[in-house]
Amino acid sequence: MIKPYLSPQDRIDAIRTQLTRQGIHHPGAIHADLSSPQLYEMAIRRNEGHIASGGALVVATGQYTGRSANDKFIVDERSSRDRVAWGAVNRPFPEADYEKLRTRVTAFLQDREIFVQDCRVGADPHYQRRVRVITTHAWQSLFARNLFITSGPPADKVMEPDFTLINAGGFQAVPEIDGTRSEAFILLHLGRREALIGGTAYAGENKKVVFTLMNYLLPLQGVLPMHCSANIGEEDDVAIFFGLSGTGKTTLSTDPRRRMIGDDEHGWSDEGVFNLEGGCYAKVIRLHPQAEPDIWNCTRTFGTVLENVILDPATRRVNLDDATLTENTRAAYPLHSLPRIQFNGKGGHPANVILLTADAFGIMPPVARLTIEQTMYHFLSGYTAKLGGTERGVKEPTATFSACFGEPFMALDPVVYASLLGEKLTKTQAKCWLINTGWTGGPYGEGFRMPIQETRTIIDQIFDNQLDSSAMRIDPTFGFEVPVDVCNVDPMHLDPRTTWKDPTRYDAAARQLANRFRTNFAEKFADRVSAHLLTGGPILSA
Repeated sequence: MIKPYLSPQDRIDAIRTQLTRQGIHHPGAIHADLSSPQLYEMAIRRNEGHIASGGALVVATGQYTGRSANDKFIVDERSSRDRVAWGAVNRPFPEADYEKLRTRVTAFLQDREIFVQDCRVGADPHYQRRVRVITTHAWQSLFARNLFITSGPPADKVMEPDFTLINAGGFQAVPEIDGTRSEAFILLHLGRREALIGGTAYAGENKKVVFTLMNYLLPLQGVLPMHCSANIGEEDDVAIFFGLSGTGKTTLSTDPRRRMIGDDEHGWSDEGVFNLEGGCYAKVIRLHPQAEPDIWNCTRTFGTVLENVILDPATRRVNLDDATLTENTRAAYPLHSLPRIQFNGKGGHPANVILLTADAFGIMPPVARLTIEQTMYHFLSGYTAKLGGTERGVKEPTATFSACFGEPFMALDPVVYASLLGEKLTKTQAKCWLINTGWTGGPYGEGFRMPIQETRTIIDQIFDNQLDSSAMRIDPTFGFEVPVDVCNVDPMHLDPRTTWKDPTRYDAAARQLANRFRTNFAEKFADRVSAHLLTGGPILSA
């Protein structure tokens, strides 16, 4: 018997009925699950962007060219109130104010064209969620289609979503009326399984609010959600790369010898690692075709969305070196645009766990081997430099500590995630490493950034197990093991102190950084972790 499938119109009618039940009444035309070519046509027809030479769709996001972290809130509601780790990151938004603002947003959508993409998050069916993304711009619908999982067989019915994201582009909040901080808002209602976004056109808000949802849900199933990239080698050996935006997750996991699992968000279950997404969202400022050929090729590919990249109006060629609009220029493309991917988005348990940091002070070595306690300590610390453009108002690198290398997206206490990580490391005995993709030879402004080719060489030798038997020195500041020799890596770079013009200044800066670690950890975690875990921190005396 041939299975019946819904016609496009029947699907739209079913979605309209579901939207009505959600209180979204009388939208105008509903464009449901349009393909990439269809969304291109709609975006161009609506003057939302331009087609670049090579085929990418180039769009501008206005004044918001990065995440607006201060405008993100979690709704204070009964079902999640006792689980959310409230504080400077997870700030509460009154439920009554959410309902009033939601009423204004749904009124804004009346008689307005909307685009609906029914997607999935989580490549492992056991932990997968159905996500409906509603936008008022065609290009944002294409972004959702690129970044989330959309492939699958035709359906004979429209499933109810597990989570609905309403991005009301063009709607601006009025703080005096709506209780928001500004005209922009990113509001997550965990009880409703819903998010409202408005006042900002930066598409990264879409993916990160869904990631926050998964960071809330997955630990309840014993799964560790991770802000990391992941790839898999010829022997099916999996590696994961923790790191904040700009530290090299996408670049380093896009490896010519390995298959990409995903570039930013994953879960680690009892069965192994799985991608939460279906695409990549790569920074492309000053991208070089020799250093990062796969990502560079995607900036010249049909289906890619380029955010805030400068386009020559005559030739339609993109200039990836031009930061006129922002340092945070981005390319959003589906994973299948890359030549080497893990098609099912899943792998086994990691053989190597890599923590990436972009050390702005020039103290950290380019590679260090970590114990489980050191890994948990540095995971909770999440030290890196916040790079220019990733968030509004950040113009140059500044030292920051972001728990779990993704604190803005962690809805629960960071200790919950660190405990899950420790359990999985103990069970799997994965090897753990710290990689510095930041500065050496001095702090930012004096030294230089670690050469990308040397970082790749180090990681290749980690994967080939060549560092397992290397001679190691104990770092006098942090106590972790550092190789004294790595083939094809400048020996001076392996000991940052030797790269400074004045080693005594290095010593002073190292003590200062160690004290920053201690202060951060004492203020945030010392009263909630075991004394044994504290042994993973700095050993240099103040």
